[in-house]
Amino acid sequence: MALLRVQDLTVSFSGAPLLDRVSLTIDDGERIALVGRNGAGKSTLLRLLAGDLEPDSGVIELAAGQRVSWLTQEAPAGIESEIFDVVAGGAEELGSLVAEYHRLSHSLGEGERDLAILAEVQQRLEAAGGWQLHNRVEATLSRLGLPEEGRFETLSGGLRRRVLLARSLVAEPQLLLLDEPTNHLDIEAIEQLEERLAGLPLALLFVTHDRSFLGRLATRILEIDRGRLKSYAGDYDRYLERKESEVETEDRHRALQSKELAQEETWVRQGIKARRTRNESRVRALERLREEVRQRRERTATAGLRFENAERSGKMVIETHDLGFGYEGATPIVESLSLRILRGDKIGILGPNGSGKSTLLALLLIQKKGNTGTVRHGARLEIAYFDQSREQLDPSLSVADNVANGSEHVVVGGKRRHIIGYLQSFLFPPDRARSPIDSLSGGERNRLLLARLFTRPFNLLVMDEPTNDLDLETLELLEARLVEFSGTLLLVSHDRSFLDNTVTSTLVMEGDGSVGSYAGGYSDWLIQRPPPRVEAARPRTKTAPRPAAIGKAELRGERKKKLSYREAEDLAALPSRIEELEAEQAALQARVADPDLYRKNDGDEIRRVQKRMAELSAELAAAYERWGELEAAASR
Repeated sequence: MALLRVQDLTVSFSGAPLLDRVSLTIDDGERIALVGRNGAGKSTLLRLLAGDLEPDSGVIELAAGQRVSWLTQEAPAGIESEIFDVVAGGAEELGSLVAEYHRLSHSLGEGERDLAILAEVQQRLEAAGGWQLHNRVEATLSRLGLPEEGRFETLSGGLRRRVLLARSLVAEPQLLLLDEPTNHLDIEAIEQLEERLAGLPLALLFVTHDRSFLGRLATRILEIDRGRLKSYAGDYDRYLERKESEVETEDRHRALQSKELAQEETWVRQGIKARRTRNESRVRALERLREEVRQRRERTATAGLRFENAERSGKMVIETHDLGFGYEGATPIVESLSLRILRGDKIGILGPNGSGKSTLLALLLIQKKGNTGTVRHGARLEIAYFDQSREQLDPSLSVADNVANGSEHVVVGGKRRHIIGYLQSFLFPPDRARSPIDSLSGGERNRLLLARLFTRPFNLLVMDEPTNDLDLETLELLEARLVEFSGTLLLVSHDRSFLDNTVTSTLVMEGDGSVGSYAGGYSDWLIQRPPPRVEAARPRTKTAPRPAAIGKAELRGERKKKLSYREAEDLAALPSRIEELEAEQAALQARVADPDLYRKNDGDEIRRVQKRMAELSAELAAAYERWGELEAAASR
């Protein structure tokens, strides 16, 4: 079933249209990756589909009764609220009522007035049918591993992304739009997100720079290229194969077209022969050919990433002995670390958010002093540092001044270049080079930081999350340059493919101050890592049920009766029933994640699986709720 249809959509801001009469159909259950160069219009298309932007022309039709949710690339500014309230807000007015009930039930005082207010809100909630939403908010928070309590504004970037995703899911959309959903997430969180999205019974349209994430989820690729939208069935690898063939064909066609135009221009300049009546058709054909070439939109150039190697460093680059660092009263970040980094080593650094990866870099660069041990640098080190927070960019300066420090020229590779020409090689046109920093997208800021970084020679390159927001083509070019780089590389990244393709060894923040060292990249670490520690079995704990509705007996302070025989039977049977439902849900999630389901194009089978997934979610939520209520009653 078609959820959404787009017909002849056009939008432009200046110059050539960003989207030029594009058409699109999204079917129920599809998982579509939207790809294209930075600035091609990916986020603009998502904004149009979400209703956040009006097109210049064209039609967007959403099927009756269907809903669209949108997870933006950056968290909206000014959200200061409890986590539960932010998530419930995805359901708008009813969500506000659920959030009010949640706040009152968790801050209930002893007075009758507080009980009366809570009872009044409960009645309003029941009248509006809000209990189902309340349960859905709690179940969504549990599935995404989020706490109910806590302030949104105090969370890390990764946790904020998960809260906003929960907010989008609570609205129960049939189409979910995701703009760089993996930004600020660590590898474990990205893999969990992959599993959860693969199991959702809805359609996805997402933009991502993470090729592992893209390859895991996408069943179709949409590419925005020079204002046009092209669709490629299948996964990312198949898209790359077809795209390479198309580019070769286009290049051959354009070369022939340019050759034909040159020949015809030579002919028409011969004079009188070209103006004879019998040759008027050839002259008209030449005019058409000129117009075709004039209207031709060239492919966006590739960023000119070039490293200037400094003089070779000494063989030993960095050496640590019994290095330790931590804050008083807290678990150490690094403990007894002894390692030797040699010239030419390319080392990846892995670990969850907050584990201390950036701190380890600061210790190795002697920007931060360890509590114990020593750090020693080798001879002739020239260090270039890519900072994930982009603090090296001055927001008060223009794009050009951030690179050239107010000068009109930069010296690169011993040659003097005009700053505008140099920035054009990083895909900044002249008007963009004079723009303020705050007008740049995330991908443009990363490209600018690379342009600034590569104006001077270095032999030790330190990169902290360089891949965020870069388009896939620039990302692959950066990979190739890092592989060619003859110096030493220290790389912090959550991009699994990027790590596999660039590093030769990996340092892993393993907790309790331990830093493990492994040969190879991320995939190699998965094979070598020690097995998880087996802990003693514990009783399974479930998400706490929603506060039970307050009835008249509770308001009078009366105690509930003990469990009946039937209730005791239900309590004993529920754990097994929940396990059965979870096993069926896991099997269906694996089925939904299998690309073969979509390649066979069996619409009835897809709808049957998705319907059962939705039923299972409702049954599990009800089972958890009933189990919690009975356990609470039995413990009185």
